[in-house]
Amino acid sequence: MTAPFADVLTANARYSETFVDDGRPGVAGRGLAVLTCMDSRISPLEMLGLSKGDAKILRNAGARVTDDVLRTLVLGTYLLGVSRILVVAHTDCGMTKNTDADVHERVMAQGVDSRSIEFRTIADQRATLVDDVQRIRSWPFLPPRMPVAAGIYDVRTGLVSMVVEHDESTEQARTAG
Repeated sequence: MTAPFADVLTANARYSETFVDDGRPGVAGRGLAVLTCMDSRISPLEMLGLSKGDAKILRNAGARVTDDVLRTLVLGTYLLGVSRILVVAHTDCGMTKNTDADVHERVMAQGVDSRSIEFRTIADQRATLVDDVQRIRSWPFLPPRMPVAAGIYDVRTGLVSMVVEHDESTEQARTAG
């Protein structure tokens, strides 16, 4: 029987043979944090014309702004050079095709009671992006003028269509309030 990680560890051994540490620091070189979905069709750096070291990439199911995402954005902002945040959902997302009840039912069919978990499925992707951006913008541990925007990546065309633009007047009003 083959070890479950043999393929990736073998590939890593080959990778390490030619690996060269370029001395790049662990900060976001272009000041960007990107929150996107864990969908394997998405290559965040390529999608946005970025290179290794340009951005902090956060991924989870549905590109949702969770408590852990907010915690990570605070760390990224104050320790790792993040000065702007882009949330990128995508078309054909499994989180938009199920409800939490659907997911619980499927998990329960495998003998596991997952009812204590909130999966944060998405009924309306655009409205969810608006709400999640507002959650970031109103998080008191992030700078009040932090640029935050959101879009939807089309997995068939590669294009990101903006849903929530950075609004300088909104950020200034938040700072004044």
